[in-house]
Amino acid sequence: MCKTQGDEPLYAPALESAGYQLRVREPNWYEHRLFTSADRAVNLHVFSAGCSEIDRMLAFGNWLRANRDDRDLYASTKRASAQQELNDPEDYAAAKTAVVADIMSRAVRGPAT
Repeated sequence: MCKTQGDEPLYAPALESAGYQLRVREPNWYEHRLFTSADRAVNLHVFSAGCSEIDRMLAFGNWLRANRDDRDLYASTKRASAQQELNDPEDYAAAKTAVVADIMSRAVRGPAT
């Protein structure tokens, strides 16, 4: 587990002054914090430097940029989850967990050779 971002006074005020709002604290999952922009168009995940989850998230984003089918699947899943009018970010995340896990497995495995 990454020992990290529990010291929010070190970084949260700067993010909040830039227009982000803290939405989720997950102290038991890599000390993860989730900030969103005011219009919720941007999700900003905060981990400590060197945390293994950073590599997984970067692999996921890189995979989506390179793979149209998975990008479309992820986008349609997010839209369907958003239409459920889930107010809790954790419920929204849970609604897309299976699809994210499926895509993540391909992302971390990488392209077939």
